Amino acid sequence: MNTPRPPKLPLLVAWIVVLLASWLPVILLQEIFGQTVSPDQRAIFSLGVILIALLATLIWQPLRGLRPFLILFLVLMSSQWLVYNRLDQLPFYRAWLRNPSFNVSMLAEQSLNLIVTLVMIAALVLMKKKRRDFYLVRGDTAAPVEPIRWLGVKPGERWNKFGAWLTVFISLGTLTFLVVAGRPPLDIVIKALPFLPAVLLAAALNAFNEEVTYKASLLSVLEGPVSERQALYMVAAFFGIGHYYGVPYGVVGVVLAGFLGWILARSMQETKGLFWAWFIHFWQDVWIFSFMAIGAIIPGGG
Repeated sequence: MNTPRPPKLPLLVAWIVVLLASWLPVILLQEIFGQTVSPDQRAIFSLGVILIALLATLIWQPLRGLRPFLILFLVLMSSQWLVYNRLDQLPFYRAWLRNPSFNVSMLAEQSLNLIVTLVMIAALVLMKKKRRDFYLVRGDTAAPVEPIRWLGVKPGERWNKFGAWLTVFISLGTLTFLVVAGRPPLDIVIKALPFLPAVLLAAALNAFNEEVTYKASLLSVLEGPVSERQALYMVAAFFGIGHYYGVPYGVVGVVLAGFLGWILARSMQETKGLFWAWFIHFWQDVWIFSFMAIGAIIPGGG
């Protein structure tokens, strides 16, 4: 990934926008200053930052290359706000999301995520991007892996082997954490087996949605103005910070999600496709959603 060094001003502005539009300001305000931030307040701030940067591209010529990224980022943040804070409040959607059935509520949640993803794809098409431009193709699943010393990846290795090993090792880590944290009784695990079709469908959808929305689409509009390597770091940072309030909670969650975002986005750049990113992410979601299904069962009940 030996790309020319990007111009400093666009790189600086892109990093500022990514960090300020992420969950970082909310995390700092809530965790350090004890200030509660509503979804609407976060949306107003994030959209304001992006709009100011867009205005700057009309004034400073060196920033014009960032315009596609800023437009797409604006689409992402505004569609998320509309879908997750307006559409989900409609009576039929609230009933769907609050349905006591795990199958119904999980697929309702994934339908919201899919709407955001489809909006992003539509925006990319309107920007005259082809599917391969934003990695919405299988790609070369046996493409060479650029050496990563600290992971023990040596020259000559390929994604068909490295991707399979990553899937196994990351899945083992995810599964170990879930088992240690949850320790579900065997009888509850057996009772959750009927939820398996919904778990698999939800995992497939969620992996697709997150990889397209938060990685593939943003990479496609960042790689040109800031370089492939910097785009990789930005996507990983945005994805990782977004998991601060996830599982595991806090800085550990940010680091783990950031690493996963980095390696999966890297797989897209090196294979020129979505397959390994989706496949590895899919298996993590299978384990996570399986434990969510187990948690939806009341011990001794139905």
